[in-house]
Amino acid sequence: MSKDEVETLYEKLIAGWNAHDGEAMAAPLAEDGVIIGFDGSVSSGRQTIGTDMASIFADHETGRYAVKVQSVRALGPQAVILRAIAGLVPPAQTAINPETNSHQTVVAERQDGGQWRIVLLQNTPAQFHGRPELVEEMTRELQAIADS
Repeated sequence: MSKDEVETLYEKLIAGWNAHDGEAMAAPLAEDGVIIGFDGSVSSGRQTIGTDMASIFADHETGRYAVKVQSVRALGPQAVILRAIAGLVPPAQTAINPETNSHQTVVAERQDGGQWRIVLLQNTPAQFHGRPELVEEMTRELQAIADS
């Protein structure tokens, strides 16, 4: 397992989002990849995800992600789990909106031919109910990345 390969897949997915390019965002996914969105919506299949994201980007001005990989762990020779934190900078702004902070989990699989692909991206809200100091801490950490 190459930690760098899996981090590169994740970075390409995020770069596609930040470029408002549905096809580029879906490119690192497996043919049968799945994305579970911040709101709980589920989208399946690279082609469907690319089309769905292109439609979202065409109809909505989306924010820009700032992300930080927290860990990458092999689950055997064919699977890896990557955990990251993510924050969104709203369009035409410079500050991360703490209400959209999230934990992102990626499961990647080495497929036939040895190429790594994302089989699952789950985007879970990081609201830390009753613990505003944790929201503030995450927001500060992500804001430093957004500013760099």
